[in-house]
Amino acid sequence: MKDELKYEEALGQLETIVRKMENNEYDIDELAVQLKAAQQLIKFCKDKLTKTEAEILKLNSDRAQPA
Repeated sequence: MKDELKYEEALGQLETIVRKMENNEYDIDELAVQLKAAQQLIKFCKDKLTKTEAEILKLNSDRAQPA
């Protein structure tokens, strides 16, 4: 997964894979490849959300503490 990938791009790619899976657009060989890609995209999105949440919590706790 490239580092410059944006969350919205990864989510869009994941949505495309899911839609194609639901519509049976992949043959069995391509399905295996796309499942692996989907797993990587899911991990990327979860990691990005976790990192962002931690940053928000830190900012909120820094702001709540008296100077």
